[in-house]
Amino acid sequence: MEYNFKEIEPKWQRRWQENKTYKVETDPSRPKFYVLDMFPYPSGAGLHVGHPLGYIASDIYSRYKRQKGFNVLHPMGYDAFGLPAEQYAIQTGQHPAVTTERNIARYREQLDKIGFSFDWDREVRTCDPAYLHNYRLAFRADTMVNWCPKLGTVLANDEVHDGLSVRGGHPVEQKRMKQWLLRVTAYAQRMLDGLDRLAWSDSLKEIQRNWIGRSEGAQVFFDIKDSARKLEIFTTRPDTIFGVTFMVIAPEHEWVGELTTPDNKAAVEEYICQAKKRSERERIAETKRVSGVATGSYAINPFTGKAIPIYISDYVLAGYGTGAIMAVPAHDSRDYAFARHFGLEIVPVVEGGDISQESYDAKSGKVINSDFLDGKDVKEAIGIMFDQIEQRGLGRKRINYRLRDAIFSRQRYWGEPFPIYYRGDVACPLAEDKLPLELPPIADFGPTEQGEPPLARATNWATPEGYPYELSTMPGFAGSSAYYLRYMDPHNDEALVGREADEYWRNVDLYVGGIEHATGHLMYSRFWNMFLYDLGVVCEEEPFRKLVNQGMIQGRSNFVYRIVGTNKFVSLGLKDQYQTQALYVDVNIVRNDILDLDAFRAWMPEYKDAEFILEDGRYVCGWAIEKMSKSFYNVVNPDYIVDNYGADTLRMYEMFLGPLEQSKPWDTNGIDGVYKFLRRFWRLFYDRDGKLAVTDEKATEKELRTLHKTIKKVSEDIENFSFNTSVAAFMICLNELGECNKREVLEPLTVLLAPFAPHIAEELWETLGHTTSVCTASYPAYDEKHLAQSAFEYPVSVNGKLRFKKEYATSMTPAQIQADVVTQPEAQKWLEGKAPKKVIVVPGKIINIVI
Repeated sequence: MEYNFKEIEPKWQRRWQENKTYKVETDPSRPKFYVLDMFPYPSGAGLHVGHPLGYIASDIYSRYKRQKGFNVLHPMGYDAFGLPAEQYAIQTGQHPAVTTERNIARYREQLDKIGFSFDWDREVRTCDPAYLHNYRLAFRADTMVNWCPKLGTVLANDEVHDGLSVRGGHPVEQKRMKQWLLRVTAYAQRMLDGLDRLAWSDSLKEIQRNWIGRSEGAQVFFDIKDSARKLEIFTTRPDTIFGVTFMVIAPEHEWVGELTTPDNKAAVEEYICQAKKRSERERIAETKRVSGVATGSYAINPFTGKAIPIYISDYVLAGYGTGAIMAVPAHDSRDYAFARHFGLEIVPVVEGGDISQESYDAKSGKVINSDFLDGKDVKEAIGIMFDQIEQRGLGRKRINYRLRDAIFSRQRYWGEPFPIYYRGDVACPLAEDKLPLELPPIADFGPTEQGEPPLARATNWATPEGYPYELSTMPGFAGSSAYYLRYMDPHNDEALVGREADEYWRNVDLYVGGIEHATGHLMYSRFWNMFLYDLGVVCEEEPFRKLVNQGMIQGRSNFVYRIVGTNKFVSLGLKDQYQTQALYVDVNIVRNDILDLDAFRAWMPEYKDAEFILEDGRYVCGWAIEKMSKSFYNVVNPDYIVDNYGADTLRMYEMFLGPLEQSKPWDTNGIDGVYKFLRRFWRLFYDRDGKLAVTDEKATEKELRTLHKTIKKVSEDIENFSFNTSVAAFMICLNELGECNKREVLEPLTVLLAPFAPHIAEELWETLGHTTSVCTASYPAYDEKHLAQSAFEYPVSVNGKLRFKKEYATSMTPAQIQADVVTQPEAQKWLEGKAPKKVIVVPGKIINIVI
């Protein structure tokens, strides 16, 4: 009886679904463990082999914890609102709900094929009106945004590149608009403090610390010459104020018009027009670019009394700090480049460095050119200046954060509608008994001709009394920031999560996802959870106890080589004999770098008459490691792997590719090894005639040692998320067991393999006579007594070449082994009666006979 995954896997997927094997309930009598994957957005392209990597890892861990006796919550759902579905609706007229439903169905089909242990009864979709809830910490304010006129919406920084929208490549400009914002900054310090209590990687914690950006400094007001205004700045280095020789304000600063003199107006307007085309991210990143324009106005340095010019430059951001800086060119590289470009004065105030060549960005040293601070250390001078600023009424000491309040509204249709209506210009919340407010049907999903959001097209988008509803919708993170709570109690129509469910599940024990969400989703979820904690809605202040970031699976591209000017293709090893052009080829018609010629001819019409110059009767393709992309034809659909090798092979191979947290290339050249392992494992249970061959014969000590060594190794690897070495341990185990078909070994080994390859494990578990699922079988424990090794089988080499193997007791000394090994017939064959020059014994490793 051969291993037939095409029958086994659908059988057990149906069985799991019919029996609700993975359904979980609140059970105070059992310890809980909550495992969660980051919310996927259901794109039209479906999954490629890189997407399931984290899901497989979390599924292995979930199954492992379930076998260890935990009540495991392992849910899945969809971050269903998003711009792609809306853009498709604008282009085709198809409602985003229809597109989203179709995409979700495709995702579900693919996920089911891989055999995940999700409790689908807890599925959450952010576009479901039943999911919307009434906890919002938002306010309205004028703020600078990335506005895309063509898309008719505000874009996040990561949706803009080189002044164009990532989706569609449309021009984007900076624009001041009235927006809803989340008061994330109110929780900045608590989010910083909370990091110390989380089992997250140090690198991820550091990313969040830098993003929050806590700094201690001083708020200082500079008088503006011939004006009653004062220009506010924040500085962490008040000791350098004597070196301030000019001021810079952001192009979006609210006083630009007031500070610009008539002679400078035209130049300022032109500069601001250009600055609008660049996103904040680009302005921050381009540190070597120097641009700016003078306003014509001057500020007064409060300590030197000198008039200093006020400039506008896009390296200053309106949303960070006060939108204005004091420039100390001698000790800041960007200020230095700006001063050199515009011929401004540079005054050093910290000893050391050669400012004729570059700025001296010193954080320590002696202060110079600073009146009463001269000769003092920088640290001491900072403290003195804090006192002086407050005593002279120039400002005060304060703490500042880089973190900013999050823009919480988008001028789109496909998003959560705000439960807000307007009486005049006053925003009023909708009464709770009127919730949820659902999206109205509209025929056109684009902005109106007047530039209003799509909801302006809705008929009677107003309260029964006629008060208009908010036209913007919430961004995607409105739904994805608290979805982990909804999974705890998904069918509760009275609350986001009930108290009993929340106090049992509490928070996520293990969260698996990409590190790219460190400053977005993870930050918003922490903020959201703290807000709900303050309201008494949840019992834990932090949402995610432990976080594991999986790496990326990169693409492995293949190339064919077309002889220039022909439709003839030459194999890799012969291409240097011709003038060729390298072309990408679909990796799905290449196997182990060998091209399927018929499939290639059928792939594209232009290749139907292709000719080939082969080597050894085959066409060998070139290859390269790069990102997985449709344009490189290197996207591998997991369905292809499942259809040709089985889901268990896919699961184990993705883990075998390398350490979970590292990026690694997808390479199908190694998948056969995993597939052969599963077939070998299967053959331990059946004889050549397909009959069950498992016996109740007592296992040998050597077999038990192999089994318990593997249990120990795999258990430790799972706890450390070292799944690649677990797969290797299984392979080593089979090699050592040979043809072992004893129940005493195979039964615990089947349970051990189940988290990695659940389908084959279920089938063999049933074959062994069990009527319950292997998923609920008790996880095997290793016994130390079987790990103590009384003997070791040495590989014996003669002049460095392996010739035979010989087992010796571990209690024997190297001298005893040396004396015995040369007497063995296998050794005498090579010695031919002569004495060896020497015999090298490395205890527990190797023996080498030198002749």
